[in-house]
Amino acid sequence: MMDDATLEVLLQSLKQEDEYQRELATAALWQRWFYQKGETGNQRLRAAQTLIDEERLDAAAALLSALVVELPDFAEAWNRRAVLYYLQHLYLEALADCQRVIELVPYHFGALHGLGLCHAALGKYEEAIQMFRRALVVQPYGLVNQRLILECTARLS
Repeated sequence: MMDDATLEVLLQSLKQEDEYQRELATAALWQRWFYQKGETGNQRLRAAQTLIDEERLDAAAALLSALVVELPDFAEAWNRRAVLYYLQHLYLEALADCQRVIELVPYHFGALHGLGLCHAALGKYEEAIQMFRRALVVQPYGLVNQRLILECTARLS
């Protein structure tokens, strides 16, 4: 596990002009999230992703649901289940899981992006824009969030 000083450096690196530095920080944060519960936790997340890739969504949902019950502070397990729910068009469920991720890891740019996607899918474009903006505070060079803000703004007018 990284200490707070390392985390602060990574979060600051997301805001640098140097693309390589941003990419390294992004990868390091994802690694931190996936390995929060060690190799065992990471392997279970990977197993769920394999099930998703094989379109065995019910099995993946069961695995991830068991994981969040067993390890309720494992933010990435909640985030992976949110992604699965989003893929299944279960936007309210995905929204709830993304909210849980943000309670655990307020700077989780993936979950902030996910909140924006869920709100947009539900036609709540103002809320979507707010979430994409929050993601941009953490990751100012997140071009996908900038583009989605424009798309949601266009849908409001």
